Amino acid sequence: MTRPIQRHVYVSGQVQGVFFRDFTRQKAESSGVAGWVRNLPDGRVEAILEGEPTGVERLLDAMRAGPPAARVDDIQVSEAPPGHHDRFEVR
Repeated sequence: MTRPIQRHVYVSGQVQGVFFRDFTRQKAESSGVAGWVRNLPDGRVEAILEGEPTGVERLLDAMRAGPPAARVDDIQVSEAPPGHHDRFEVR
């Protein structure tokens, strides 16, 4: 088993009001990734992703594309120390 990783993510573009958070939750659950996602007051979406590297990378790829109504202009990803998330939630 590979050691879990955690990534702190900010997504900008047309990412609020287009089901981006629920899309992320669905993709996280199917990829075996825990953490959370939330809207920010400045129009971005913020997320913490934690899990096996392949699952986290699969989710990041999905977030770069976004759901059909979204437009992702930029995604910033930084490493973070693994936490203790056991599920994925929309905040």
